[in-house]
Amino acid sequence: MQRVLVERAQAGDLDAFTQLVKAYAPRLYGIANLILHDSDRGQDAVQDALLMGWRDLRALRDPDAFEAWLRRLTVRACYGVARKERRRNRVELHVTPDPLLSSIPDTSAELVERDWLFDMLGRLAIDQRVVIVLHYYLDLSVPEVAEILDIPYGTAASRLHRGLEAMRTSMRVAPAAANGLAKEQSA
Repeated sequence: MQRVLVERAQAGDLDAFTQLVKAYAPRLYGIANLILHDSDRGQDAVQDALLMGWRDLRALRDPDAFEAWLRRLTVRACYGVARKERRRNRVELHVTPDPLLSSIPDTSAELVERDWLFDMLGRLAIDQRVVIVLHYYLDLSVPEVAEILDIPYGTAASRLHRGLEAMRTSMRVAPAAANGLAKEQSA
């Protein structure tokens, strides 16, 4: 089914391409959001990737490789968006609990942990973040990651190792810093 849609889209059928986009866009948004650490910039990257995909679709030799090709375009678009906006302001909002909602089970610890992990991922260099997202979020092997990024296997493995080590280091330091801050405020 996918092959037929890709071939129709390569022949210029916009409806076929639209069906393909509907099938793959959510996954591409997930990849871009994790890589860029920002949903708006992730949407921009996916939009750029899809535009490149439509423009260059006729150059795709193997219609069965469409999904991998789209992922590669998305990763490249993420690099482009990251280059455009190297610095971005961050606003943090602090929310106070509502006493009326006390009967609802508290899942805030899970959310805090997820956000903390997401923040640690966002602190990595984009090269390391991309490899970690592709390897752990898409469950791709390191050779597949290297192929998508068009880099040697050793480079992909090194980025994965260094990225994970940087996250481990940040995670060890972050709780200690938070405990130090709490002690200073109580004094």
